[in-house]
Amino acid sequence: MSPETAVTEIGRGLQMALMLAAPPLLAVLVIGVVVGIIQAATQVNEQTIGFVAKAIALAAVLALTGHFLLGRMVAFTTELFHRIPHLIG
Repeated sequence: MSPETAVTEIGRGLQMALMLAAPPLLAVLVIGVVVGIIQAATQVNEQTIGFVAKAIALAAVLALTGHFLLGRMVAFTTELFHRIPHLIG
């Protein structure tokens, strides 16, 4: 395997990891900012409120997008396994 091929495959793997992680991370980020603004406005500094809201948002996003994310991951893995003979030889 040439260095260019290795860098290409690593790039594809990192791109897939970013695509799989983006929906849950963005949801938790948005909920964290909204809860932080609400807590700052009401001066309620309870950390469990933010944690519970983020946990619920994460569960909801994974429930809604889990099938899509898992399908993309399986397709990427299957495609990678099919490319292995071409990568080695």
